[in-house]
Amino acid sequence: VQLQASGGGLVQAGDSLRLSCAASGRTVTAHHMGWFRQAPGKEREFVAGITWSRGSTRYADSVKGRFTISRDNANNTVYLQMDSLDTDDTAVYYCAADPIRAVFYPIHIIAEEYDYWGQGTLVTVSS
Repeated sequence: VQLQASGGGLVQAGDSLRLSCAASGRTVTAHHMGWFRQAPGKEREFVAGITWSRGSTRYADSVKGRFTISRDNANNTVYLQMDSLDTDDTAVYYCAADPIRAVFYPIHIIAEEYDYWGQGTLVTVSS
């Protein structure tokens, strides 16, 4: 699975931004997809995740109500719509793919569960 993230940039607090993650490979839909972020000097943290089949989602508490994850099954693309951005959202954002290893498989929030990673896209929110 190959992942290509895009859409980062410099915005002001309160603005919106949409990130895209183009996934390719024969087994893309056999993975749950996630967005993580890593701010300078901090650990990588889970932001949001989604399943290809039902579009089930999971969010970190810090972004609930502001960020929306979605997917386009026809184009194997996952999006992260980010609204009401705050300076604390400044980070490199990564998309990742977690192979589905069981029939009932949750969306994981731990980075180590994800086997494939995109290159990251920088989001900078100025005050």
